[in-house]
Amino acid sequence: MKFGVVFPQTEIGDDPIVIRDFAQTVEGLGFDYLLTFDHVLGANPNRPGGWTNRPYDYNSMFHEPFVLFGYLAGLTERIRFMTGIVISPQRQTVLLAKQAAAVDVLSGGRLTLGIGVGWNEVEYTALNEDFRNRGRRQAEQVEVMRALWTQRLVTFKGKYHTIPDAGIHPLPVQQPIPIWFGGGSDATLRRMACLGDGWMADTGNIDQLAGELSTLRGYIGEAGRDPANFGVDFRVSLRRDPENKWPEILKRLSGLGVSHSSLNTMNCGLDSVDDHLAALKRFSQVMQGQSS
Repeated sequence: MKFGVVFPQTEIGDDPIVIRDFAQTVEGLGFDYLLTFDHVLGANPNRPGGWTNRPYDYNSMFHEPFVLFGYLAGLTERIRFMTGIVISPQRQTVLLAKQAAAVDVLSGGRLTLGIGVGWNEVEYTALNEDFRNRGRRQAEQVEVMRALWTQRLVTFKGKYHTIPDAGIHPLPVQQPIPIWFGGGSDATLRRMACLGDGWMADTGNIDQLAGELSTLRGYIGEAGRDPANFGVDFRVSLRRDPENKWPEILKRLSGLGVSHSSLNTMNCGLDSVDDHLAALKRFSQVMQGQSS
């Protein structure tokens, strides 16, 4: 099993030295990947129509994932970078492919592109994209990005995209960059079974995860693909999962065939970056026990 860290977007602050030290420390602790959430902008909760029961608003800090990873690519050596997730249908597909390729080149092939359809209609409106057809457009986005990553020239005419014999340069190191999906709806599971390289599970319930994995692996088999080659990331939460249960949780995840597990310390009541790192150090000791 590979082990990761959820980058504490909303709490790490904007000091580039602190961000550098955080990434280098988690790499030194032996973590395999750094996973970061994505929001382009936050809404005013007092706006007309309200903004209730939403986890983030305009006061929530989010570093832009590709800029962040481009910065960290030159400051780290081994750790992989995973978007968990970028809301792909609210972004221009060709630009998204170009940004991902740039990070992959600068990092020496260390990017995993996690994508999702999101829930924040305000972002779609502000970015001039259609919230209502986001799932259908995402499927075509994957086809377009993989073509751009593996071909010097692409001619494409689809329902939502047109490329008239053109290409990006440089191409990424990975041919193509792995694409993982977030989300857990049946439509999303079916889409990733046909198109994805992995799944970032959004449930915190392992019993529910087991059922969803069974469904997903059935869809992967129906698509003529091998479920054993399909990655799965499950996020352990410092808030939800007691530390004395971590060994048991990781053992159970391993038994389910989960390939990746990351620890989320964000929004868990920690007071400082040092507190985040202390929790990650404790998790690293557990993961080393699992690996031995």
